[in-house]
Amino acid sequence: MIGRIQGTLVSVHPPRLLVDCQGIGYEVDVPMSTLYQLPQAGQKITLLTHFQVREDAQQLFGFATETEREAFRALIKISGVGSRTALAILSGMSVNELAQAIALQEAGRLTQVPGIGKKTAERLCLELKGKLAPDLGITPGGSSQALEASSEVLQALLALGYSEKEAILALKQIPPDTSVSDGIRMGLKYLSKP
Repeated sequence: MIGRIQGTLVSVHPPRLLVDCQGIGYEVDVPMSTLYQLPQAGQKITLLTHFQVREDAQQLFGFATETEREAFRALIKISGVGSRTALAILSGMSVNELAQAIALQEAGRLTQVPGIGKKTAERLCLELKGKLAPDLGITPGGSSQALEASSEVLQALLALGYSEKEAILALKQIPPDTSVSDGIRMGLKYLSKP
């Protein structure tokens, strides 16, 4: 029903924002990843939204990117994962980290998010498999060795101080069956271009 909201950021009380849209103040819950991208109070903002109507409440969730919103929608479709848990997941890890954990079936990474137990993490891995991976350039049908190598190259680039966005862009330039050492070398070469 409400797909986007544009207005003036009035206040921020994590995870909730107050956005003024021509005199009407909307309370919008956002993940930490969106919160970090917000301008100062008094500035104009635009958020993609997900409007949820429940028996006891009507809530508006805001996201900086379409990818975040789609990940949120995929998460809340899973039995036992409500909107608060989905926000916690997106606050605890980026969509790319989530997609990578799902593609590599690393339930342990998901349990590091507060409120996510082993059973929920395993359910997330099972039900989201193949749904978030294409965003990363990791194909679910790829070999587990190729997925492991991609994961190691990504972690190495992150450890070297590159942002997640830069590391993932570099990862997309590397052929899938490349060894870890060659992948790191190729990634560094790609990232060093002006």
